[in-house]
Parts: sequence; structure tokens; C-alpha cells
Amino acid sequence: MMNVQRPSPIVPLSIQEGVLAIRRQHLFYRRIAPPFPSGSAPKPSLVFLHEGLGCTAMWHDFPACVVRDTGLPAIVYDRPGYGRSSGAPHPRDNHYLHQEAQAVLPRVLDGLRVESAILVGHSDGGSIALLAAAAIPEKIAGIITEAAHIFVEPITIEGIREAVAAYGPRHIEQRLARYHGAKARELFFAWSDTWLSESFQNWNIEDCLDRITCPALVMQGRQDPYGSERQVQSIVAGVGLRARAMLIPGGHALHRDAPVLVREAIAAFVETL
Repeated sequence: MMNVQRPSPIVPLSIQEGVLAIRRQHLFYRRIAPPFPSGSAPKPSLVFLHEGLGCTAMWHDFPACVVRDTGLPAIVYDRPGYGRSSGAPHPRDNHYLHQEAQAVLPRVLDGLRVESAILVGHSDGGSIALLAAAAIPEKIAGIITEAAHIFVEPITIEGIREAVAAYGPRHIEQRLARYHGAKARELFFAWSDTWLSESFQNWNIEDCLDRITCPALVMQGRQDPYGSERQVQSIVAGVGLRARAMLIPGGHALHRDAPVLVREAIAAFVETL
């Protein structure tokens, strides 16, 4: 009789959800723990930072997959005014990403008792990761950016203008409302109006890069409609030898366009840490 090996059952992850009170607002968060934590030594936590129109739910199962791949715990949270967090989107100045990196994120880390973080940031979240690594280096063990911006390009403006033109015909508001509720429209135009404003065209965070001392994996899609390879090249040049560039076939959201490649790259990067 042939012995047939049965596949091992997938052990469920431990997932905890809660609300963190920060600056008179309530931030929704999700904590994901690996099924088999190894060793007693404390490990860094992956902290996922969503895009400019994103939230925890819009990452879907990607953070959980990365937790399984790496064996590290993860935190995913909604920034103020996004998803299930309180607050309303509001007109933003040219330092709104600095505010998230230097005021909100450190309080999230302290509130959830994260002593060491590996930041995984997509788009706006990638820019926040760079700013945070420069501002609080003692807390950041590594950064992984996906489609991060450090300056405004013509391709960025054109991509956002196309998104604004498609807002009604493509039912973008209805799709965003599934994640952000009644604040979807205000959130979309707070984002687009900021990036399209005249004052924001000179926005640039290249001056923070030489203060980043941790390793960095810098990823971008070759067909990204919101940024060119100049973003990756400038980030790597600014951070120096600790940074590694990775250009991947795909668009703006590589964790959706090329999830296997991105997961493998993240797991390999974490292993080097």
C-alpha cells in the first residue's frame, strides 16, 4: 500500500485588534503574531504604513503572509482620518508626512510597546518610513519602501490628475467608501489637492536621507504611473551603502502586482538583519 503524505495543516496566526488613543484621536490597529515564535530574545516588529488613500484593510492578507514568511510579529494601523480610525481628513500643509513620521508614528510605537521596528511603507507610507528612520534611528532596525516619493515629478502630477478625472466615471468614491466610509470623498480630495497645489511642487525630503543609518530595501514598479526610477536612484544615493534598489515589473502597488517577488525580497532582507 502506498503511503500518502498529508499536507501539514496551516496553523492560524494570532490576530488582535484594538484602538489606540493618540492626540485626542483613536487609531485602529491590528497586531499579528507568528504561529511559532522562536526564542526568548525580543525581535523587531514589522510595522506596515499604508499609502495616501489606504488603510489596514486595503493591505488585505499581505501583512499576514509576510509574518509567516519572516516569523516576525507585525503591526498594521490606520492613520488619523483613515479607515477605522477617528478624525476627518483636512487640508494639509507641506509637512503632513513629517507630522505622521515624527509625531504620530513614535506614539504608536510607544503605545504598542514596540522597541524596535522594521518599517514597511507603501507610497506615502514609504516616505513616512524614510522620514521616521531619519528622525528616530534608535527605534528603527530597517526600512522597506514600495513606491516611496522624496520629491514631486511631472509623472506624479500627471498620474494624480488622471485619477481626479477618473474619480466619478470609474466609481472611485464607492470603492474607497468600502474602506473609509463617509469620509472617502473628503479623503480623496485632501490627498489630490495637496499634491496638485502650487506650494507642494517644491516638496522635497532628500535632505533627510543622509541621517538614515539602518539598512533599506527600496522597491518600485517599472510601470509605476506616479513615479520614475529617479525616486529609487535618489533614495539609494542619499542613504548610501546600506540601501539596496529593486525595480520590479508592475505598477504602483507591487504587493498586489507582484506579491511573490515582493514577499521573497522582504524575507531575504529581513534575514540579513
